[in-house]
Amino acid sequence: MNKQYEAIIFDLGGVLLNIDYNLTADAFKQLGVKDFDIHYSQASQSGLFDNLEKGLITPAEFRLAMRRWLHTDATDEAIDQAWNAMLLDMPGKRLELLKAVSQDYRTFLLSNTNEIHLQTVSLILQKSHGITDFSGILEKQYFSSRMGLRKPDPEIFLHVLRENNLKAENTLFIDDSIQHISGANSIGLNTRHLLPREDILELFPAYLS
Repeated sequence: MNKQYEAIIFDLGGVLLNIDYNLTADAFKQLGVKDFDIHYSQASQSGLFDNLEKGLITPAEFRLAMRRWLHTDATDEAIDQAWNAMLLDMPGKRLELLKAVSQDYRTFLLSNTNEIHLQTVSLILQKSHGITDFSGILEKQYFSSRMGLRKPDPEIFLHVLRENNLKAENTLFIDDSIQHISGANSIGLNTRHLLPREDILELFPAYLS
């Protein structure tokens, strides 16, 4: 990793945490949404999902809107289970990588994550690694639903830079979604697009034991 960088900003889903959007699309299709992947995917999503990720609607309001969309009386639990189906696991080697990299760089998390997913991510981390989030490992973690902003909007990147006195030219942002990379590039951040089937571990060979 280039030592010109003073800080590294990591994405969560698809970079640290394994996810599969198809599992959520399939789960909602089972609940009656035939064209779910048109409304929500890695590349784009409709206003309902944007609003949830920005914290502009509550989880309860999201579930109600989903019931109206589904034309069903699906329970909160059924909706949450389908919505969370995409969330898989975080390999221990990635957690160890974060700990090691954080010894040499200022490290941050910046994720488009809603409150329903955050609860499940916390449970995944607790079950696998005995932690509920990345505090104590990363300097700070940012979640879109608690900021009222989401990637790829330039303002979310500028907020992280300003709050932590970071310079874009000395900061690296790693994400698996090309539209987020483009948003980061627009304000001068160095970026690395993590490609499908590429693992974050491959970017830091010097830190692998």
